[in-house]
Amino acid sequence: MLERVIEQRRRDLGGGFEVGRVLPVAQRRMVGPFIFFDHMGPVNFAPGIPKSLDVRPHPHIGLSTVTYLFDGEIMHRDSVGSELAIRPGEVNWMTAGRGITHSERLEHAREAGDTIHGIQSWVALPDGEEEVDPAFTHYGAGDLPTHEEKNLWMRLVAGKAFGMESAVKTHSPMFYAHCLMEPGAALELPANYAERAAYVVSGSIETEGQTLEAGRMAVFGAGDAPVVKALTASTVMVLGGDPVGQRFIDWNFVSSSKERIEQAKADWRAQRMKLPDLDHDEFTPLPE
Repeated sequence: MLERVIEQRRRDLGGGFEVGRVLPVAQRRMVGPFIFFDHMGPVNFAPGIPKSLDVRPHPHIGLSTVTYLFDGEIMHRDSVGSELAIRPGEVNWMTAGRGITHSERLEHAREAGDTIHGIQSWVALPDGEEEVDPAFTHYGAGDLPTHEEKNLWMRLVAGKAFGMESAVKTHSPMFYAHCLMEPGAALELPANYAERAAYVVSGSIETEGQTLEAGRMAVFGAGDAPVVKALTASTVMVLGGDPVGQRFIDWNFVSSSKERIEQAKADWRAQRMKLPDLDHDEFTPLPE
């Protein structure tokens, strides 16, 4: 059953780099374990963009960040020693656990110009795994299974669904897929997850009698498998999973405990969290 339609809230990070925040919203904090969902761009950058557009080193706890690009390149560096660029069709899966810091820099765009377009989501870690050791894993496009049929192409980014299983290691039952749909194509979302959603990156779809344009997410509760149908050529991200329980979110921190978040804030304010090995000369101050 269609429970809610969420419209992204656009904000400019500077220099025309717009991000559309979809999750969380007051009426719907999570979809399965997904607690944060941002649509980045699309934006075209000429060479020589300022460093102020980079995301400087900042911390996380209690979640996994998932970066997935349609266009462009972003350089990732973190406090477990990783340094790797992510490109379209690949996945950077960073598990914060008890604490990690990382930066995301637009170095390729600064040098040569670039188009940046993608999705960054956060997946809350389940009970018993919120404080796991921090880790980072990169998955190439060849690690992610694809499926193609008439009018529909799909890449399973993470989890298990549609007769496929991704190589990406997850911590709770979930699915996350990138779909290209031609007009008239229909996709049935999995029925075996308690919560499901479809986000329209571009184009327009119809589901349960409602039309959704780009920038909107349809959220479905438990029950029968909902169907989304493309009205125009559309790019759609489908996602969901089983709930992991109540989670609090404050800045970049996610936890089942408000006290744990306050401790993380105190640790960052006091500079007790290690900065990325290869990017430790700047940091993002804790917002007041």
